[in-house]
Amino acid sequence: MWLLFAILSSVFAALTSILAKVGIDGVNSNLATAIRTVVVLAMAWGMVFLTNAQTGLNQISRKSWIFLILSGLATGASWLCYYKALQMGEASKVVPIDKLSVVITLVLAFLFLHEEFTAKSIVGCIFIGIGTLLMVL
Repeated sequence: MWLLFAILSSVFAALTSILAKVGIDGVNSNLATAIRTVVVLAMAWGMVFLTNAQTGLNQISRKSWIFLILSGLATGASWLCYYKALQMGEASKVVPIDKLSVVITLVLAFLFLHEEFTAKSIVGCIFIGIGTLLMVL
């Protein structure tokens, strides 16, 4: 089931890039990010209440709160930078660079989460890096 959600995530991420590129024409990138964030916020809380997940709010640990807030700040910074780059550059060049986050995530997961970094993942990272360079040049 995780694979289905991962594939759907990539499809929606692709749509996000194309829809955003069209939508930010003549709109300040920070304002566009704020509008997108309000929509995401409403959608996320809608799902929380639809699935009755709000009952778990008081069970979230202090550590989880801190890291979820930090993750939210990182997401916000990422979206602000992404929309500015998308407004200034071509989607076909901005998006591949943005997806270098896959490589950075693997390295950070190895360093901080002590996840396995195999020969296969190293080769994959190299190919992603080479592919990104080929798409951007």
